Order: sequence, then C-alpha cells, then structure tokens
Amino acid sequence: MTDNSTGRRTTAGGVLGAATVAMGLIAGVFYIFACDVMPSLARSDDRVFIEVMQNINDVIQNPVFFLSFMGALALTAISAWQARNSPYRWWVFAALAAYTLAFLFTVVVNIPLNNDLANAGDPAKIADPAAVREKFEDTWVAWNVVRALLSTLALVCLARALLLHGRYGRYGRSGRSYASAYLESAAGSSASR
Repeated sequence: MTDNSTGRRTTAGGVLGAATVAMGLIAGVFYIFACDVMPSLARSDDRVFIEVMQNINDVIQNPVFFLSFMGALALTAISAWQARNSPYRWWVFAALAAYTLAFLFTVVVNIPLNNDLANAGDPAKIADPAAVREKFEDTWVAWNVVRALLSTLALVCLARALLLHGRYGRYGRSGRSYASAYLESAAGSSASR
C-alpha cells in the first residue's frame, strides 16, 4: 500500500467515523422523542402539549442540531463516494439511502407539521387546542418513529462499514495482512533476530 493510498484510507476512515458519530447523534434524537418526549407529552393537556412542542421546535433550530442533522447526510454522502470501490461500499450506500429517506420525511412531513403548530399561535389564545393537537400529534409521532427506525438502520450500516473498513485496512481484499509481507521477508534476516 503506497503512502498516497494510506492517506486516502485514513481520510476515508475519518469521514466514515465522523458520519457514524453524526448518525448516532441524530438517531438518538429521534429515538428519545419516540420513547420519552412524546409519550411524556401525551400525558399533558392540550395547551401544555402545544406550548411545549412549540418551544421544542423553536429551540431545536440551533447550529449544533443542524450540524448533526445536515452533517449526518453530508458525511454519509462523502463516505459513500469515498467507499465506491471498497468491499464495504454497500453498507455505506444502504446507510445513505436509509438516512436520505429519514431526512426527506423530516422535510416533507415533520417540519410542515411543526410550522403549522407554530402558526397556531399562543396556546392560551387558541379557540380549539384539542383540534390543533389532533391535527399534529398522531401524524408527527408516527413519522418520527419511522425516522428513528431509518436513522438507526443507517447507524447500524455505518458501524458495520466502519468495522469492515478497519478490517480491510489491516488485511486488504485478499484477507492477507499488508504487514505480513514485510514481516515474512524480515523473518529470515539477521536483523529480525
């Protein structure tokens, strides 16, 4: 393996690792909404539910979240490009496909629902908060579960690709260690004794 290809492998491994971390963060966000935030809010009355969700949707629009949300997609796409000729490429492609769907569902379903909820105005002044909540809650929760499952699938695929990247880095496609050729040639020399 040449120094140039080693450098590319190191860069590809770094990007793949960063994509895996970003995906884990996003999968965790969707997961915590699915198993804690939304079930907890389900116990609240309509005005409290609307107020808290409006606050959550406002606060989550911050640079740290956007870095993870957009970064998971961008880093996975870059990693897919870098892995296009690798033996683990299908794992990265699968991760990209799964997260692209989660990203699209967010843009097409969840964000418009968030915007509708924000446009409902001050919860204390909403004439029929139950109707506003009913229009939002079940659809948002269902699609969030889909996002959680897809981003978790993407995380699993990236983790598998990262594992294989590490394995192929040591052994190459043939399964034979790159270092073994050096060690074998040195084994008979007096320098190795």
